[in-house]
Amino acid sequence: MKHRIRRCVGVGALALALAGQAAATPFVPASDGEVLASLPAGARHADPAIRADARARIDIALPLAQFYIREARASGDLRFLGYADAVLAPWVDGAQPVAAALVLQATLQQSRHEFARSLATLDRALALVPDDPQAWLTRATVLRVQGRYGDADEACTQFARRSEERMALICHQGVAGLIGHLAAAYAALAAVNTGGMTDAERAWREAELGDMAVRLGRETEAGQWYRSALLHDPQDLYVRAALADLLLGQHRDRDVLALLAGRDSIEPLLLRVAIAQKALHDPAFAHSRELLRAAFAAEAARGEPVHQREQARFLIEVEDDPAAALQAALANWNLQREPADVLVLVEAATAAGSAAAAQPALAFVRQRGLQDIRLAPAAAVGS
Repeated sequence: MKHRIRRCVGVGALALALAGQAAATPFVPASDGEVLASLPAGARHADPAIRADARARIDIALPLAQFYIREARASGDLRFLGYADAVLAPWVDGAQPVAAALVLQATLQQSRHEFARSLATLDRALALVPDDPQAWLTRATVLRVQGRYGDADEACTQFARRSEERMALICHQGVAGLIGHLAAAYAALAAVNTGGMTDAERAWREAELGDMAVRLGRETEAGQWYRSALLHDPQDLYVRAALADLLLGQHRDRDVLALLAGRDSIEPLLLRVAIAQKALHDPAFAHSRELLRAAFAAEAARGEPVHQREQARFLIEVEDDPAAALQAALANWNLQREPADVLVLVEAATAAGSAAAAQPALAFVRQRGLQDIRLAPAAAVGS
């Protein structure tokens, strides 16, 4: 939606972007004078007075939680999700929960890869407000990440009944492109008239087109779509990582470092920096590798294995430890089933000399009709 943040391209991070862009829609400040409308990043959001207001006023709590979720996405710092959780707690755990707060809670649960909890929270929100388009879109995104494409398409149908036609088309075609209709879905999305679309909507469409182009093997077009998406949303972590992966695959390692310059504090992007540095024999590689080791160790210590796909790739491409990479890739496969998750599992299994370990994922690819030129050789061998 959604990544990956991965490297090879996937939907997980996209899903975060979609949830964020739509979550920002329901609340519109009544005036420019509202306290949170002018919040600078990292500045007044920690003010105790604002926190107190958020516990008492839903019109403060919602934009503050949205701010924290955006900061988590932009910085890669998962602590911001904890801050959002605390802000939303009074509005989701009380006797009269607020549907919009529940949808935001589901969004941050999705960001933590707590997919079952996210779906349960969305069920609560939809029980309160069955016509909430954002709840249906978030539900479609989570189901898609899990590889539950039939259920995801049904959620898109519900979203379509409550949203603008072109947004519904993006939702439906995003799923269609994963179940055997890739070329047709790509053509349908490319033909969409983008006149009047917001930047967030354009970025969503073009990220989808970039992912589809990668799976079709149209790398030049994929790069063009990703760069266009970044013009509309320069902070889109997922798209920047997807473009970096495309460049890595083309051995354009210096271009990767230029693309990610100043953004290496974000773990998934740092991974791609380290891969490029290793290929270039850059002296900075050792430092990047140590930072990544520390980051993955910290995730494990907190019991928050949010970046298992990235960890598997780190263990293959940076640490040269295919056995450990395979374990991480298998753990990741138990959580999410995007094309990138299949790819990293196939790569880890191959590198570890345990091709059979990837067969359940390849069976999933065949059963769903998932088309991806990068997976075609492995899928053919396993058929």
